[in-house]
Amino acid sequence: MTYRSSTGQSIVHAQYRELLADWPVPSEQRLIDTRQGPTFVVSSGPAGAPPLILLHGSAGTTLDWSNDVPAWSKTFRVHAIDTISEPGLSASPRPELGSPAYAEWLDDVLDGLGVERFSVVGFSLGAWFALDYATRRPGRVQRLALLSPAGLSRMKVLPILPALLLRPFGEWGHRRSVATIIGPLPEGLDWDNLGFALLVQKHFAARTGAMPTFTDEQLENLDLLAIVGSKDRMFDAAGTARRLPGRSVTIEGAGHLLPPQTERVLEFLR
Repeated sequence: MTYRSSTGQSIVHAQYRELLADWPVPSEQRLIDTRQGPTFVVSSGPAGAPPLILLHGSAGTTLDWSNDVPAWSKTFRVHAIDTISEPGLSASPRPELGSPAYAEWLDDVLDGLGVERFSVVGFSLGAWFALDYATRRPGRVQRLALLSPAGLSRMKVLPILPALLLRPFGEWGHRRSVATIIGPLPEGLDWDNLGFALLVQKHFAARTGAMPTFTDEQLENLDLLAIVGSKDRMFDAAGTARRLPGRSVTIEGAGHLLPPQTERVLEFLR
C-alpha cells in the first residue's frame, strides 16, 4: 500500500484536487486507462504543438510543474503525468524498478494521449523513468531534460536513514526529515510553499531502496541535459557531472530541489 491509511489518502487527494483548481493556464484533466490502472494527466498548451511529457519525482504530483507550465505551454502541448505508485490520482501498483512494467505503462499513457514522438522533462525519480523509457524506446524520445536525476550516480543512503527516524516527531519531524533529504531550499521558497509536500510526507509511504544505474552505453546516444545541485543530499551530483561532460550543468549551492530552471530547460528543448 502506498499510503499509510485510506484516511490519509483521502485527506491528501482532497487537498490535491483543491490545488489543481488553481492550475495557472487553461488545461484538460483526464484519466487514461493503462494495464497498471487509471493514470491522471493534466494537459496544457496548443493542441497541435510538439508534445512535452513531464514526470515528477518521488512523493510528487503534477503540481510540481505548476510554475513551469505557463512558459513551456506557449511552445509545447504539455502533458503532466501523475506517475503510478505515487501520491497523485493515478493507480497505486508499484512494479519493481528495472522491469519493463513502467515503459509498458507509459506506452499506454502515450497511446491514450495520441503521442508518438516527444521530449520529456523529469525530476529525480521521474528522470529515472524518462531514461528507462528512452533506453527501451529510443525512437520515440527526442530530448530529455533531467533535473536532479536518479540513475546516473550513486544514491547517498546515509541522509535518508536519519530522515526516516525523524518522521514520528510530528510536524517538526516531517520538516526536518524533508530538509535532511533534499538539502538547502531554493531562495524564496519556505515551508509555507511546501505545505502540501509536508502533508504528503505525513501520509504517504515513499519508495525506499537503491535505484538501478544506467550504463554509459545506454546513455551514449541520448540527447539529454542533466541539471544537478552541488549540495544534493540524495545523489552524487559531482559523479553525474563527471559522467556527462558537456551534457550537464551544476548549480552551485543548490540541493536536490533546484531553483527554477524553466528558461534553461526551454532553451535546451528548443
